[in-house]
Amino acid sequence: MEFISTTAAPAAIGPYSQAVKLGNLLFTSGQIPLGLDGQIVEGGIKEQAHQVFANLKGVLEAAGTSFGQVVKATVFLKDMNQFAELNEIYGTYFGDHKPARSTVEVARLPRDVFVEIELIAVIPVEI
Repeated sequence: MEFISTTAAPAAIGPYSQAVKLGNLLFTSGQIPLGLDGQIVEGGIKEQAHQVFANLKGVLEAAGTSFGQVVKATVFLKDMNQFAELNEIYGTYFGDHKPARSTVEVARLPRDVFVEIELIAVIPVEI
């Protein structure tokens, strides 16, 4: 088991890792729309979703993988009425790649953000 840490995404705000690599699988912690300065990105669901994906990209790249290798995404939304807007942003990062996904509305997210996303990805094995 290897713990992934990168400055390309905000530092963990608690006693956890940005991601954990186990064999050729990567499990990211949930990413919220924190900028690298530790501040919540201002704006609505679209601005916050873009920041979440920027953070996830940093973690994926630090582990040697990418959105194209994601097998499962779990999306936590503060308001399911924002599902269509989130889905539009989500599609721009995955394109034709369609990993399994769960999306749930939750009562509250850390720092009262609109969205949190965690991923499971494959890390390509070099032969």
